[in-house]
Amino acid sequence: MTEYLPMKQLPETGRYKAGDVLVLVGELFGRGYANGLIEEARRIGMNVIGTTVGRRDSDGSLRPLNADELAESESLLGGKIINVPLEAGFDMESVDGQPSISELLKKSRPDDWDSISFPDGLIEKACSAGTARFRAAISQVAKELETLIPAGANILLAHSMAGGIPRARVFMPLLNRVFKGTGDKYLSSEAFWNSKLGRLCDTSFNEVTADTFRYLIDETSGLRERATASGARVNYSAYGYHGTGVLVGGEYRWQSYTPYVQGIAKMRLESIAGQATSNGISATVFNCPEIQTNSSALFLGVEISLYPLITAISREAGESVAAPIEARCQAMLKDGETMAHLLERADAYLSSPVLEGILDFATWPQPNTREQAELMLASSAELMGMHKDQKQLVCAELSRIVFLSTGRLMLHGSWNPSAPVLWLNHDIIGRLLADQFGAGIA
Repeated sequence: MTEYLPMKQLPETGRYKAGDVLVLVGELFGRGYANGLIEEARRIGMNVIGTTVGRRDSDGSLRPLNADELAESESLLGGKIINVPLEAGFDMESVDGQPSISELLKKSRPDDWDSISFPDGLIEKACSAGTARFRAAISQVAKELETLIPAGANILLAHSMAGGIPRARVFMPLLNRVFKGTGDKYLSSEAFWNSKLGRLCDTSFNEVTADTFRYLIDETSGLRERATASGARVNYSAYGYHGTGVLVGGEYRWQSYTPYVQGIAKMRLESIAGQATSNGISATVFNCPEIQTNSSALFLGVEISLYPLITAISREAGESVAAPIEARCQAMLKDGETMAHLLERADAYLSSPVLEGILDFATWPQPNTREQAELMLASSAELMGMHKDQKQLVCAELSRIVFLSTGRLMLHGSWNPSAPVLWLNHDIIGRLLADQFGAGIA
């Protein structure tokens, strides 16, 4: 089991320099964690190179971006994209002329979720085919990087791939029941996870979220050799999640969103970083706090642990830093509502005996329970209901602070990490804001 090691001291800055290179391995879509890495890299003068997962045509074939798609993606990234499809996973793989997993699931009905099965060996064969395709693609990307990046430049290869829900309509109504269901709509995450569909998701999450990090490290050995010969370094980072330390009842306490079904894959990601580190490769998984993004909208309730970030900033950085943030958040609330009341209600949920009864670091990730799910969803709805406009949310403002802060912590922390797995909790974000305020950094 991974040891719980929160980052306690701000990483040293100034090791990466202008002309060094950040490579984002995983396509940038919208606003999220990866934007923080990119913005910090640009701030210190690093060059940014991106990648793409490619696109699927109507016949299911995978292809590079066309000219318009490439221009749009490079505009969003603000840099060059290597146009080699790095789609991870295997749900669209057709092996030996057989239908793909996604094709087989087209006629499946959500009501039959616990009786759906697959032909013997199909998932294993599809996974092997997907792995071979991805490895060949990442090898091609590595060769292009060798021509694009000058000798002597330090490189941070930032893995940002996650997820792996197979592309089939049967999943969304089921996952809505797992993550948002109450009453008759509630579905036990444990029951789903132990079904054939759940086992498929487990294999897919491992392949997309975790194993792609291993493939990246393996296929870029040439980059490492080249960098070593020129006195430069190649470092690797990845985005993890394994709960977060937040202020609950006036003290920092580890907590987690439940049910986090991707948790097993995230722990596999951690083990890959540990193996690489033991082989002398600088690879670090940074377990980041919860944020609210377009992709996290399915996980209603994940945002509740964001609210105490305000109190952590106040404690670690002082009122001169916290007050303007709190004022912006207060302006988003309905007349008569206060941030103090919002924080009180968030704390009531996070300190609930219902959560204390199921949350345990040693046995993470825990499945949901009906009582926990109903409490979480009711609390989320209550807190959301305090806002004037559901498109202008306190948790969106706090999410922006988190992804900008984790970007800075990850980029600089990747140079000389104290461990292959580190937690970026609310306290270190508060200390970073205090440091930035003192240095006059926006």
